[in-house]
Amino acid sequence: MKAVSLRLAICGAFLQFSGLTLADPPETVHRLSQKHDLGALARAHQSAGGAGHVQPSLDFETYRIRIEPIFLKPRPGGVRCYDCHSMLATRLRLEPLSAGSSSWTEEQSRRNFEAVSQLVTPTEPLKSHLLLHPLAQEAGGDPLHTGGKFWASQDDPEWKMLADWVSHGDQTPPAAQARSRPAATDALDFQLFKTSVEPVFLKERSGHARCYGCHILSNRVFHLETLSPGSSNWTDEQSQRNFQGALQLVVPGDPASSRLLIHPLAPEAGGDPFHSGGRQFASPNDPDWLALAEWVRGVRTGIASESAPGAMTLIYVTNSAGDTVDVIDPATNKIVQVIRGIELPHGVAFSSDGSRVYISNESESMLDVVDRRSGEILRKVCLSGRPNNIAITKDGDRVLVGIRREPGVVDVIETTSVERSKNNPVDGSVHNVFVTPDGKYAVSGSIENKAATIIDLQSEQAVWEIKFDSAVRPMAFEANPDGSTSRIFVQLTGLNGFAVVDFAKRAEVARIKLPEQPSGFGIAEGRTGTPSHGIGVAPDGKSLWVNSTLANAVFKYSLPELKLAGYSALPVVQTLGHSPTGAVPEWITFTPDSKIIYVSNSGAGSVSAIDTKSLKAVAVIAVGEVPKRINTLALH
Repeated sequence: MKAVSLRLAICGAFLQFSGLTLADPPETVHRLSQKHDLGALARAHQSAGGAGHVQPSLDFETYRIRIEPIFLKPRPGGVRCYDCHSMLATRLRLEPLSAGSSSWTEEQSRRNFEAVSQLVTPTEPLKSHLLLHPLAQEAGGDPLHTGGKFWASQDDPEWKMLADWVSHGDQTPPAAQARSRPAATDALDFQLFKTSVEPVFLKERSGHARCYGCHILSNRVFHLETLSPGSSNWTDEQSQRNFQGALQLVVPGDPASSRLLIHPLAPEAGGDPFHSGGRQFASPNDPDWLALAEWVRGVRTGIASESAPGAMTLIYVTNSAGDTVDVIDPATNKIVQVIRGIELPHGVAFSSDGSRVYISNESESMLDVVDRRSGEILRKVCLSGRPNNIAITKDGDRVLVGIRREPGVVDVIETTSVERSKNNPVDGSVHNVFVTPDGKYAVSGSIENKAATIIDLQSEQAVWEIKFDSAVRPMAFEANPDGSTSRIFVQLTGLNGFAVVDFAKRAEVARIKLPEQPSGFGIAEGRTGTPSHGIGVAPDGKSLWVNSTLANAVFKYSLPELKLAGYSALPVVQTLGHSPTGAVPEWITFTPDSKIIYVSNSGAGSVSAIDTKSLKAVAVIAVGEVPKRINTLALH
């Protein structure tokens, strides 16, 4: 099928160039294809259509380091931009690689640069054919690209890299570029580079030569300073030059788009096809790769940065298959802290004053109490069994922990003494536990017993329950004008939608199915049994948001009428040799002003930040392994 698709693409491009159509006799097409030298025609086409000199605002070195590798990257099905654009008469003509070579010479790259420059409008990515032609039409791209659509949205890291080059590139020397971009330089910390990144370049890795051994050569794109005789480390002045060189190979905040990290990463782990220094990192979980990634993200592990006095908001996401909790600043949508040392973290909640973070620890059956500022674990509270999700009472005096074992209990931890004080019996092992908007009740949900149990928090007794025909998943709550609970929206196993429970009637009153379109996801991901996971009511109470794995989207419903208001697509995961898969959304949280919703994408290893009014993604933030529970800390 690959060969057929490639032949069809070649035929289409040739017909477009020659002015023929599929209705013309085959012998005519054959005669013209034999008559013309397509390479010469392409060059003539470029000369005729792109007369004039290269725009001075486009930087060749940035192009060669960051942009050119995109043309050599295998796409789904194994075809590269290069495969067509080096042999067909297209508007973009790339130089054929020399026999046995995996990259262009500088002379070839300069000819490619001239060709590419004819297809961009400097400072205006959205007027640049190079960026619009392979971009999905629904994301603002051209209607058709014979080679297919590579970027589903303008948030794709490759598209953003191209846009940054078109918007900000110039022809000043690389070091001067770094100095002239204070935002990029300020985002990356020199001291962290010196203490955590530079040692990676000097490290002796089993079976590998050191990075230093090759990168002191003058012909390397990334050049390291030569150590002084007898010295085992660089001087501050040398480190500053190493730092400036490294800045040219990274996209601050985005390790996956940074060549410094991708070039030495194994191809099967998402790295470049070839690195003359070998596969230094077998996977992104390599501790040295993670050190580089945290520097690129602008992360200072442990210590949380403080905003100006006044209100502060942070988004916490637990990486359920890892041992970290990432902290996102919604003002910048960057990770500002990583809490480490909690294997299999599940739920996350906060003390009333924001000084403590409570995290359920599945690997040790503990509730870990973490100092928010330092990220240090202050105390571990032993639980009655393996925990799942947690909640905190409205007055902040008790943490409620759902215990995932029969017959079913919610552990109660007093926040003053930081001791477990009670186990509240409920119907079935607990997957999730919530506190109602008025703070009067807790509600636990059981997968095994298909039940939701309502606990009176004053008496700490179960007062009623509601049974369903399927396992109970996440829930969200709607409040009455007086603050009391009006309805519970309950997600169920096998339901691509949610049930509606009238709290006063203590009964299910409706079921809402999500739209059938978009669709096409969930099968390859093995998630058809959990088609919809993650639901939340915005803080202003005006909208309900519902994740769908099958749609790879989050849907918005207006409240109280539950009228569908639209949806926002989530990222797709591109895997070499396979069809794209979905993000597998898991959980939802909001900024306090209800303007931004955050969705954890467990399959994509990211968090999507979406504007609740426009339904457009404003950021996709790379986080740890299989992110799931996500919560908002708002300090006033």
